[in-house]
Amino acid sequence: MTVRVVLADDQSVVRAGFRALLDLTDDLVVVAEAADGVRAVEAVRTTRPDVVLMDIRMPGIDGIEATRRIAADRALDAIRVVMLTTYQIDSYVFEALRHGAAGFLLKDIEPELRAAIRTVAAGQSLLAPAVTRGVVEEFARLKAPEALGAERLAPLTDREREVMALVARGLTNAEIGGALIMSPLTAKTHVSRAMTKLGVRDRAQLVVLAYETGLVRAGER
Repeated sequence: MTVRVVLADDQSVVRAGFRALLDLTDDLVVVAEAADGVRAVEAVRTTRPDVVLMDIRMPGIDGIEATRRIAADRALDAIRVVMLTTYQIDSYVFEALRHGAAGFLLKDIEPELRAAIRTVAAGQSLLAPAVTRGVVEEFARLKAPEALGAERLAPLTDREREVMALVARGLTNAEIGGALIMSPLTAKTHVSRAMTKLGVRDRAQLVVLAYETGLVRAGER
């Protein structure tokens, strides 16, 4: 399977570096580049890639707004956006996850970049690294849970809430299955049902919502 990638970054040297790295593979192909958010959205609509590597800070509209526009377009629903940032703890990253990003990568992660793109293209979120959990926790810590948290989660069964809480703590489907004595497939089904009921795009948004509603609190394990 060939994974089609759009590179969106206002620094041409960064785009060139990523392109050179991806050109070394047979299964990852750069189909377009963009130097700002508007062009990034246009490139995505034109080329319909599998994955977008999106810089957060760009001229015109930034990466967060570009991600929001992509996530809001039902015709682009299958496209996965990964945010690129220079800083490990960044408020913009949290907002990007809220608006539909599948995860984020530090710009100096070149050796793992190819594996990360393949992971996202396969439908998974980049939530395993502790640094990602750190971002979510840091900004959940600064923001009080929504007053309507219980109402927001009302559609979920007790089991789906349990599973959602474990997703928010960074557990995989296999680990959730082990913790709750169920198969990984059953855990995956509960995750999918929770996302459907809550109207979220992927596991990344499920994690953010778990913190925002108070289902999970910063520092809990």
